[in-house]
Amino acid sequence: MAVGPTTRRRQLGADLRRLRERKGLTLEEAGARVGISKATLSRYETKEGTVKWPAVDALCREYDASDEERLALVELAKGAKIQGWWRSLDDPIPESMNLMLTLEDEVVREDHYACMYIPGLLQTRAYAEAVHRASEVQCPEREVQHMVDIRMKRQELLERKEPPLLWCVIDEAALRRRVGGCEVMQDQLQHLLTMAQRPHVTVQVLPFSSGAHAASVGSFAVLRGPTPELDVVYVDLLGGGLFMEKQRELERYRLAFEYLSAQALDLESSTAVIRRISKEL
Repeated sequence: MAVGPTTRRRQLGADLRRLRERKGLTLEEAGARVGISKATLSRYETKEGTVKWPAVDALCREYDASDEERLALVELAKGAKIQGWWRSLDDPIPESMNLMLTLEDEVVREDHYACMYIPGLLQTRAYAEAVHRASEVQCPEREVQHMVDIRMKRQELLERKEPPLLWCVIDEAALRRRVGGCEVMQDQLQHLLTMAQRPHVTVQVLPFSSGAHAASVGSFAVLRGPTPELDVVYVDLLGGGLFMEKQRELERYRLAFEYLSAQALDLESSTAVIRRISKEL
């Protein structure tokens, strides 16, 4: 999978911090050597904002990085300026959605636990419209269609030549919640079965009979980058979402997903449950 600008930017920040710590310099000391402030260097390392490649080149020289390391980081800095397709949209999009699109454009795998609705990457248009209308009751129809258009565009990453792996554990409640009415739900469940047949898509059902489980806080997704340190967790919240990338947070949600997958039905049994629920509608 091609490495995009956000992955480059996040990798650059991690590598700059590694080199500085290897040299034994503080943020203030390192910044003073190349003429940038402590705050600016901190932003470079925490993967926020743009980075000027000459500053990266100068930092690498102060850190005694090898020529190979220095040139690689300069290329990362230059490549981090490229923008994704969503930046050219006429209508604005929420900041949390903007970040999700940016990260999702570059993942190698996504692990989703869904307790309220079918995961967005597997939704039909009619189902997505019903979800948005219910979630944003005061939202004009034009905005609903705009957000649904973005969701449908997001799904194109599953059509790539080398798509990311998508693993979804879906609570039985999400399958039984009649979003948009019986016809919409039947189409949605059939679409879910069709997508589950793809080699890069795994769908498991977490049945009511499993009882208590590791995700009582609600739906979440673990967006996995090319390397573990670039992973990000997304947690659904009312009106948006929360992104987390601290190591302790990542480990907690990775483990939670492993437990959920272990408690969920196997693939064959999951397919049978989805078919049964569809017939009951």
